[in-house]
Amino acid sequence: MGSLVASEAVVAREDRFDWFCETVSSDVMPVRLSTPHTADFRAKITDLDLGVVRLSALRCSPVLSRRTAAHVRRGDPEHVQLALITQGAFKISQRGSESVVAGGLVLTDTSRPSEGASAGGQGEAVVLQIPRTALALRPNRVDRLLAQNLIADRGSGAVFADFLKTLLTHGPRCRPEELRAMGSIALDLATACLAQQLGDLGEAPAAVRAQETLQRIHRFIENNLGDPGLTPQMIADRHHMSLRALYALFAGQDLSVAARIRESRLQRARADLARGELGHQPVQVIAARWGFSSATAFSRAFREAYGTTPTEHRASSATAPGRAVTRGC
Repeated sequence: MGSLVASEAVVAREDRFDWFCETVSSDVMPVRLSTPHTADFRAKITDLDLGVVRLSALRCSPVLSRRTAAHVRRGDPEHVQLALITQGAFKISQRGSESVVAGGLVLTDTSRPSEGASAGGQGEAVVLQIPRTALALRPNRVDRLLAQNLIADRGSGAVFADFLKTLLTHGPRCRPEELRAMGSIALDLATACLAQQLGDLGEAPAAVRAQETLQRIHRFIENNLGDPGLTPQMIADRHHMSLRALYALFAGQDLSVAARIRESRLQRARADLARGELGHQPVQVIAARWGFSSATAFSRAFREAYGTTPTEHRASSATAPGRAVTRGC
């Protein structure tokens, strides 16, 4: 899903900054914002839901931001935010560190107080919001990178930065399943970028490496649900491990590897059945798209999971909204 909202969509000029404050506090996190440009404030916010992560682009008049401990208690998505500054310069401070970033990357943590200010004219940043639980790096090591000016013009930092800009350009026209796949790639690139800043991940303890492998397998499953050959054995082979090792990796999870595959396929098929623009496609076509080779097996699994048949679910579902919403004057 992609959306683009501009401050010009707010008719009254004097209301634009209030709209911006409310949007940031409700859609991102509670924060106090101020600006010397209340009378002529302009902003544009672009948002892409990438599944495991979320990409936002923000272009606005100069602002000051302050997130206090009270703001954290009021609302914390428990994310780290890796931002690419594409225009202007931003002064960021958090956890005792302070940097002025222009054209580089900067990492912040929503669970800690922070302060920020854009310098000069209009500023622009592209922000990848990453759940801490999805980042396969030790938290105490990641904390050392907070509010630092990180490299974005060479190595994995440059690859990550270019990918974000390309995704922002073409992502709004991608299908939801494409965006989920791009989200997995973005997370992998962000992890590689931060690992480059920290040094060799080979120092990580076994538990951390196991968690990283598990996250990589989860993303592999999500990206290959449409392959009817996606089985535990295929996953083990592709990740160069024994089937026994794969089962051991999932031993502490809520679902076994096979159950995870089945549940994810059913969720994707259920979402497609509710999309009005796919109403002309037979149920068996949608089932096959998500790896179900047998229509009968799909219907049985669907009823067991949701208490209704695929056809009944489709009939009762409201038409889904379009993939992109644009508002403006």
